[in-house]
Amino acid sequence: MSTLTERPVLPAVKGRKTRPVKRPPGAAPRAVDVIKAYVALTKPRIVELLLVTTVPTMMLAANGLPSLWLMAAVLVGGALAAGGASALNCYIDRDIDQVMRRTKRRPLPAHSVSPRNALIFGLTLAALSVVIMALTTNWLATAMTLGSIFYYDVIYTLWLKRVTAWNTFWGGICGSAPVLIGWAAVTGSLSPAAWALFGVVFFWQMPHFYALAIKYKDDYARAGIPMLPVVASVRRVNLEITGFAWLTLISSLAAWPFGLSWIYGVPATIVGALFVLESHLLARRASKGEPVKPMRLFHWSTTYLTIVFLAVAIDALV
Repeated sequence: MSTLTERPVLPAVKGRKTRPVKRPPGAAPRAVDVIKAYVALTKPRIVELLLVTTVPTMMLAANGLPSLWLMAAVLVGGALAAGGASALNCYIDRDIDQVMRRTKRRPLPAHSVSPRNALIFGLTLAALSVVIMALTTNWLATAMTLGSIFYYDVIYTLWLKRVTAWNTFWGGICGSAPVLIGWAAVTGSLSPAAWALFGVVFFWQMPHFYALAIKYKDDYARAGIPMLPVVASVRRVNLEITGFAWLTLISSLAAWPFGLSWIYGVPATIVGALFVLESHLLARRASKGEPVKPMRLFHWSTTYLTIVFLAVAIDALV
């Protein structure tokens, strides 16, 4: 990602080498660079993944397409909630982000955005999300939206992440909340189907994030963050990865009887089995002292979740 002090590389001209043109010291950053920095604070990939699970859940709750107005409101409110919570997370974690290679290019460590502005930005997005949800949905969806923001930034980021290796487990509650919020926005209540889909996302997060933590184990250790791969044995980490992968598959199958057909059940079973297989392959490579390749599981886990919830959406429409 380019810094605020660099212009784009000039187009190559035949017979002449080109190089980035440096901005003069003290020059004001371009508007596009400022916008990119603020967008980066919201962690767009996380927002996208959360919305991938929310929309299909709403469709299943409505037994088809819910009100397009309601869907748009929940998407906007959910995106603002996730983006605001992520911006506040960047503000809180600015001390550790600057010592981790994976995060040192984020806007606060890179000094693209000031801490004060990041705090105001995050609080503004969070407040807007709650207002939108309150005006367009119901008290349950609104309360869960507010609760998930508070839980992620105060309970997880400020406390759990820094003091316990169970941080990913307990932090998974807020990561899975969009499923319940989407269901509640449509029905005003929660049902076994909603909780089963919540379980899919909740248990999925452990293999997904443990794989990432294996890759960046030294980073987390340098920052003093007790992620499981930092403080536990390889055997313990592998047991949890495979165990939670199995629980993810079981949760996905548990959702099958609640208004879903083979259109959901068959692909959920196939990709769930592949997810479990990949987790066991990672554990096997680790036990044999071979290169672990944790990012294979990390990337496949994202594909797995996308396919499962796409199947939910298609099933709800058929």
